[in-house]
Amino acid sequence: MSVTDIPTKTEPRERGAVSAWLSMLWADKLAFFAALFLLIVVICALFGPLMFGDLATRQNLRGRNAPPFDLERGWAYVLGADALGRPLLLRIIVAAQNTIMVAAGAVLASAIIGCGLGLIAGYSRKRAAQWIMRLGDVIMSFPSLLLAVIVLYMLEPSVANIIIVLAITRIPVYLRTTRAEVLEIRERMFVQAAKVMGASDRRIVFRHILPVVLPTLITIATLDFAFVMLAESSLSFLGIGIQAPEITWGLMVSQGRQYLTTAWWLSFWPGLAIILTTLSLNLLSNWLRIALDPAQRWRLEMRGRKNG
Repeated sequence: MSVTDIPTKTEPRERGAVSAWLSMLWADKLAFFAALFLLIVVICALFGPLMFGDLATRQNLRGRNAPPFDLERGWAYVLGADALGRPLLLRIIVAAQNTIMVAAGAVLASAIIGCGLGLIAGYSRKRAAQWIMRLGDVIMSFPSLLLAVIVLYMLEPSVANIIIVLAITRIPVYLRTTRAEVLEIRERMFVQAAKVMGASDRRIVFRHILPVVLPTLITIATLDFAFVMLAESSLSFLGIGIQAPEITWGLMVSQGRQYLTTAWWLSFWPGLAIILTTLSLNLLSNWLRIALDPAQRWRLEMRGRKNG
């Protein structure tokens, strides 16, 4: 037996941790199926345009507004066709990429910037902390959707601009949450002990405070992901979001608005995708809130052992 064949001690621990998390997820059936649905959405976003990009944009004027559940034209038309005869199922799959990319980009950017500023504002006792909070107050004084509408009306409504605008409007959420957590954590005994032992401020913030704050931020980011996705869909519905020939779920709802009385499925199916994704994110965030809290995690662990 060679040295590489000898299993390390970390492998059983990693497998045990993964199985424990899967067991806790299975203990909450709604969260499990929500995670499964979100996994399907992510797979569609990653591989949908590569597999069905051409088919989703191919026009078939003979099949304009074809009704759903009609398989004569093939499985791609199971949800019907739009005003140009393009299959709705494939368009929803392809549109998942832009919808998820905008939401993920905005949430990731706002979380990183907001968390960084919140750590400074919460741990530092200098005047810079006050200026950071005033900046957050200025951003929060404007309604987020209204601010996005005004900025995108002046700028070109591209994917990058939408991500930047939505990220700016969500920064105060992470800024204020992180600051509030840090103000409480910095007074705990283990932080004071680290200071006494000569740990630098950077080490205290990133090794002792940030790991305690992260579970709260992850839960908020999961909820915020749903909010940003709805905001992007609202902007696309208003006509100032992502423009054709790019596709998003909100844009598909907007394009089917004029056919609601004659072809309801044009707006119904992308709207249903938005609703199910948002609902799944809310269910998963509720599970994360319990799973990441050591004081409440035992409930999921006990239910997981019973199911196991």
